[in-house]
Amino acid sequence: MTQPPDFPQTAEATAPPLALHRDANFRRFWFGEAISQFGIEVGVLALPVIAVTLLDATESQVGYLNAAAFAAFLFVGLPAGAWVDRWNKRSTMIRANALRFAATLAVPALWFAGVLAMWQLYVLAALIGIGRVFFDVCYQSYIPFLVRPSQVSDANSKLESTAQIARMGGPALGGLLLKFISAPVLMIIDAVGYLASILALRGVNDDEQPHDRAQQTRLVADIREGLAFVAQHRIIRAITMCTGISNFFGTMLMTLVSIYVLRLLDFSPAVLGFIVGAGAVGGLLGAVSARHIGEYVGEGRTIPLAALLIAPAMALVPTASYLPERWMQIGLLVVSEALFGFGVIVYNVIQVSMRQRACPKRLLGRMNASIRFFVWGVMPLGALAGGWLGEAIGVVATLWIAVAGQALAALPVIASPLRSMREFPDPPAD
Repeated sequence: MTQPPDFPQTAEATAPPLALHRDANFRRFWFGEAISQFGIEVGVLALPVIAVTLLDATESQVGYLNAAAFAAFLFVGLPAGAWVDRWNKRSTMIRANALRFAATLAVPALWFAGVLAMWQLYVLAALIGIGRVFFDVCYQSYIPFLVRPSQVSDANSKLESTAQIARMGGPALGGLLLKFISAPVLMIIDAVGYLASILALRGVNDDEQPHDRAQQTRLVADIREGLAFVAQHRIIRAITMCTGISNFFGTMLMTLVSIYVLRLLDFSPAVLGFIVGAGAVGGLLGAVSARHIGEYVGEGRTIPLAALLIAPAMALVPTASYLPERWMQIGLLVVSEALFGFGVIVYNVIQVSMRQRACPKRLLGRMNASIRFFVWGVMPLGALAGGWLGEAIGVVATLWIAVAGQALAALPVIASPLRSMREFPDPPAD
């Protein structure tokens, strides 16, 4: 099957493409997102620390906060995909980050005004979540417009590597800064990350063409087409089921981690930041090795193998509460985060690259939004379940339920053609 050219067939276009690290346009995008990710990760602990330590939130309230942060994927995720396919993706990412920038700065403003309350955190977390929906759907749909098809996996690996470096150092630095500044002030650094992304995106060029408004169909029909593509593609359907189950139970655990570490184990925010940062060490190793693992093991087979690693990694979190020494608890939590990060990132780099290659360009936004609707839409439900169960039966018992559920997540991809597939099929014609 032939693939229509993505670039005009001039002498320049038919020449071998530049390596991505030498492509000034990609470097600009890469550098801007690296700065953005680092700023965001430095401030990633701010909201849960504000809720747990400054506003004395209960398990249920922390669940509501996490649910608010992810609710947008459930309520606007599907139409967002159809809109993104109609809109210019770079401009949409700029507007989405402008919303996140304003909502993030509102938290320290309300705190220093002496009026910050939990209900305000819910509202601001929801606004940040709306911005995240549009940015993330555009981000995953944008790479094929920024680089050539043969460079998509390499671009994803490079972007994910820098994201993991940010996740490795950002939370640890954020936890350290919390010894000297308050959590609301840390939110300002978070906001600077969104500003960096806006400035970088304004200087990036891509090959996305203006959309013909005369050819746009109805919103419901566009959404239906995206859902149908995901439902009918056997491999993408299996990946969606696996990721959805994993995210539901992973969010149950994630919701209670701040209470588990800060209250039950009685560690400081700096230790929490160190533990979260350690997860990014494994994620970085996963990002830089994912493409090589895929080539050695097989791209398809890598996905179920990575999925199988996640549940054992999560099981180490509640296990830490049974250890007698605090250094043992920290060590086990660090190992847990590192293994978890490695498995998740290898899984994500390979499966996202497969989805981008398997989907026609005109459906990329709707395909990604349809998947995000399911795999991120379950996250507010997981957050609510974690908060309610944590308050009803205890934090540790709820963590074990999350681990048991996570073990089921790999079944859809194990039962799919991926388990015996070395290379992904050729992409369809657009």
